[in-house]
Amino acid sequence: MKKLFIGMLLSICSLGSAQNSTLTINVSSLKNNTGIVTAELYNSKENYLKTPFKKNSATIKSNLASITFTDIPKGEYTVKVYHDENNNGKLDKYIIGMPKEPVACSNNAKGFMGPPKYHDAKFIVSADTKMNIKMITAH
Repeated sequence: MKKLFIGMLLSICSLGSAQNSTLTINVSSLKNNTGIVTAELYNSKENYLKTPFKKNSATIKSNLASITFTDIPKGEYTVKVYHDENNNGKLDKYIIGMPKEPVACSNNAKGFMGPPKYHDAKFIVSADTKMNIKMITAH
């Protein structure tokens, strides 16, 4: 009986140490309330702006949106958010690749003649995290 109790106690303790976090992204400076805001969460430099680890969307109220990701393992991440004004499920771009719709990245990182560098947009999730991102108007 004592061994069973110790085994159960160890199992419970190990569950607490493996607990994942919640990431909440608050997006401001949206120019209108049409469409939705989509956030793409990237978990590696290799996948940055290519293949999101997770993707989530939210409606816009009073030119603000809040997007929450749950069950996020501790680690290094980047986020890209965009205002999908026509609600077609993608970031619309011009032929040359520039976004037609407003877009922003974590840390409010800005790029020069392109997207921000990974090291400017990266952040660490080690517990429940809240991030504020200011939307940049499309060109």
